[in-house]
Amino acid sequence: MDMDTSLARYDWHRLTSLQLSKYAEHLFKMEFILLGCDVFTAEVDDHGLDFVVRKDETTYYDVQVKSVNKARYIFFPKSEFSLRANLLAAVVLFFNREVPKLYLMPATAWLHPNALLVSHDYIGKKGPPEWGLNLSLKNLPLLAEFAFDKTIQGLGLSR
Repeated sequence: MDMDTSLARYDWHRLTSLQLSKYAEHLFKMEFILLGCDVFTAEVDDHGLDFVVRKDETTYYDVQVKSVNKARYIFFPKSEFSLRANLLAAVVLFFNREVPKLYLMPATAWLHPNALLVSHDYIGKKGPPEWGLNLSLKNLPLLAEFAFDKTIQGLGLSR
């Protein structure tokens, strides 16, 4: 099987946005399980959380998953995404005919905004305040800091 044939399975364009979102969520859950963590799914999604990861009796993380199949802007409403140490933004980039790329950002990363990590308060406008990820092609290199394997080492969850 040549490289082109093996990458054909990663034809993300054939999936709907909902399917990509579910795939991303399950992909992250499996990665955390591989790390030896317990993973709990929220029965009711009324606070924007997709699941909870527990390392041990005293260490847990709330996780919100986002998936994209092209460079664009994604956001987390400030009302549901507070900048606390145990809240993680899990992002999967699905570029066609490529293996998914996983990134993990502690919510506290937004305390140091840059071209990638932005804050919008929309004072006097219709939209509610949000924390954003500006995933333009220009900003994609800034994501390297949040590669999944790198972030889990910093959280003490490494393999």
